[in-house]
Amino acid sequence: VVLYERELGRLARFLKREGRSANERATVSFSTPGISSVAAAVNDEMDALRDERAALGERQEAFQRDLAALSHDIRTPLAGAQGYLQLHERSADPAERERCLREASSRLSAMRELTDRLFDYAKAADSDSPLVCGPVEALPVLAEVLAGAYPQLKERGWDPVIDFEDEGATVLADSEALSRVFSNLLANALHHGTSAPRVSQRLVPPDGGAGRGMVEFAFSNEVGDPVSIDADRLFERFYRADAARSGEGSGLGLAIVANLCRRMGGSVEAKVSHETLSIIVHLPVAE
Repeated sequence: VVLYERELGRLARFLKREGRSANERATVSFSTPGISSVAAAVNDEMDALRDERAALGERQEAFQRDLAALSHDIRTPLAGAQGYLQLHERSADPAERERCLREASSRLSAMRELTDRLFDYAKAADSDSPLVCGPVEALPVLAEVLAGAYPQLKERGWDPVIDFEDEGATVLADSEALSRVFSNLLANALHHGTSAPRVSQRLVPPDGGAGRGMVEFAFSNEVGDPVSIDADRLFERFYRADAARSGEGSGLGLAIVANLCRRMGGSVEAKVSHETLSIIVHLPVAE
C-alpha cells in the first residue's frame, strides 16, 4: 500500500508541476501492471493533448493567413472603386466620368462575388446543415451545368469533351451540392485554363471486391504555367497559383468543392501532368 501511495503521489505531482515540457513522460519506479497502466494512460492523454494543441495552433495560423488574404482581397477592389469615384468627381469630361463609373462598378462587383463565395463556403463547411444524399444520375446534372456555361464556352470557341464510361451511373450525393461541385470545377477550367475542358467518368470498384465502389469524375484542361501550381494546396482557402488562379478570383471555389465532396462521403484531388491540370472527384456509387 505504501509503495502504491508513493507512486500515485509521484504521478499526481508530475501532472501538477508547472512548466512541464510537452515531451516529458510519466515514469514509475514501482512497476506493477496497475501502476504501469496508469502511467501509460497518463502519457497517452498527454500525447493526445499535445497533438490537439498542435492542431489548434495550425488552425489558428491558417485562420490568420486566411484573414490576411481576405482583408487584401476586400481592400483591393474597394480602394479601386473609391479611387475611380474620386476621379469621377474631379473630371469634367462626360466620357471619362462614365468610364470611372464603369470601373468602380466592376470593382464593386468583384467584392460582391467575393462575399457570395464566402457565403457559399460557409454553407459548404457547415456541418450543422446536413446534406440530403440519395441516388443522383450525374450526367443530367453535368449537362445542366454545361448548358448554363454555354455563353462562356461559345465566347472562347471551346467545345468540351464528355467521356463517360457509364452514362447511366448514379452516385450517392445531394443533387444541389453535386451541381455546385460541377459548376465550380467548370468555372475553374474556364477562368484559369487555356483549352477546352475534358470531363471524363469511370467506375472504380471497391478494394478487395467488398464495400461500396466509387465513381470518378475528372475535369481536365491545359494551363499556361503548370510548374507554378502546387496541386497539394489547390483546395486551401484563398490559395492562388499563377497558372491555376490567374486574374481575379476568390480562391474559394475549389475549397467549396473539397468541403462538399467530403460531406457527401467522397474526396477530391488534383494532378498536374505536362501542361494539363486535372481535378478529380470521387463519389460513392449509389446502391
